Amino acid sequence: MFLLLGLIAVIIINGIVIYPYLLGEKSVPDFRTGIIKPDDTFSVLLANVLIDNRQSEAFLKIIKQQDPDILLAMEVNDWWAKELLVLKQNYPYQLEYPLDNAYGMSLYSKLPMKNKEIKFLKHDDVPSFHVIMTLPSGNFFNFHGIHPVAPVPSKKYPDNVKEEEVALLKIGKLVANNPLPSIVAGDFNDVSWSHTSRMFGQQGNLKNVRIGRGLYNTFDATSFILRWPLDHYFVTEEFKLVELERLSKFGSDHFPLYVKLVLEPSHH
Repeated sequence: MFLLLGLIAVIIINGIVIYPYLLGEKSVPDFRTGIIKPDDTFSVLLANVLIDNRQSEAFLKIIKQQDPDILLAMEVNDWWAKELLVLKQNYPYQLEYPLDNAYGMSLYSKLPMKNKEIKFLKHDDVPSFHVIMTLPSGNFFNFHGIHPVAPVPSKKYPDNVKEEEVALLKIGKLVANNPLPSIVAGDFNDVSWSHTSRMFGQQGNLKNVRIGRGLYNTFDATSFILRWPLDHYFVTEEFKLVELERLSKFGSDHFPLYVKLVLEPSHH
């Protein structure tokens, strides 16, 4: 009897958590207007490549197929940085910080980047990227690329065991204190319904592109049963969504996640 009640309680709790993603109102509206705005439309692809993964050709094939305007790759070490050198032909703007601790990152963009900053929000060996992107229209937006540390213990890599993860909350404050439209993208090492993720979103008035569209589970790509949404796009209210797609796996334990957005800046 107690087991049955426990199972019912778990189903109800998880149903409450998942409901907004599957049946709730879309947090980020669809771009519905009939007027195409190519100069304010852009795409982003983010992928945790897995530091030990060697299937770089499969990853490059995905990039070629999707042809995103912005690419954020995580868990980039020197080996991956060399494999991705070919991208510089099509992506003239880059920000790179390869590391051997599974928290290196590389950012490639067709959009001009200015005010490029690498911050260390909690650990001195876990970078985050902060740049201002310029669209063909001349409009700007902040792009924050992040990969906060996982809460699980690690002998090899940085961890947050018995500590609060503050990187996300610091990003929320950065967004709140900046008037420009903002995107926060990356492997959060956390589901978006956790207390920290919700607090971060509320602080920066950031919207989760998944809500109302589905779970789009990105981890674990090696499992058919246990999967969670760990890779995220959060955006401020100036953005509308054209497309959201989980892409095919390429040897990593994460699926890549692709988004196409339109910036409609408010003119107050």
